Amino acid sequence: MELDKSCPFLREYGNEQSLLSRPDGSSTFVQGDTSILAGVYGPAEVKVSKEIYDRATVEVLIQPKVGLPSVRERAREQCVRETCEAALLLTLHPRSSLTLILQVIHDDGSLLSCCLNAACMALIDAGLPMSYLFCGVTCAIGKEGQIITDPTTRQEKESRALLTFAIDSVEHNVLMSTTTGSFSIKELQQCIAISQKASEQIFQFYRDSVKRRYSKIK
Repeated sequence: MELDKSCPFLREYGNEQSLLSRPDGSSTFVQGDTSILAGVYGPAEVKVSKEIYDRATVEVLIQPKVGLPSVRERAREQCVRETCEAALLLTLHPRSSLTLILQVIHDDGSLLSCCLNAACMALIDAGLPMSYLFCGVTCAIGKEGQIITDPTTRQEKESRALLTFAIDSVEHNVLMSTTTGSFSIKELQQCIAISQKASEQIFQFYRDSVKRRYSKIK
């Protein structure tokens, strides 16, 4: 199957930073009809039981739109935490804590990638030192083998596999991946290549969003 990776389809994106006054950094991120509100607290004091002597401790909490967090939220929290730990220069803040809270406003597919994008923009707003930025891209593989980027909830339900990748902004390497369903090695490689290409659009959106914000301040 020949794939056109020149410009992967992504839904319309939106972002606004510094919406909340209490967190040290905050951001809302919208992908189509999926929306996440993120808040970053810290570096701050950490409980002795969670203290790490040579770096900061990262905690991620995902709050669903309704009800209490489930096993699904805990799995997503781990994916976001691992990505943040890879990007942040945590050794600059030993024996301290960084807490990232992600509130689901609306879920219409690609929720984990939207959480990753909201998290990165909130970390930027907090001014925390990072080795690189990161973004999330979700791919769904349809029953006929077609690959859909940034799928909606309906497209996810109709797919036979769902893959989400966290990509860095420097080398476009995969920082984290999580998958469900069945797929071949070739399909995995195709999804990675498409996600890396799609990440270029997202990082450009980051740059444009930050430029717009600071041009308004002037």
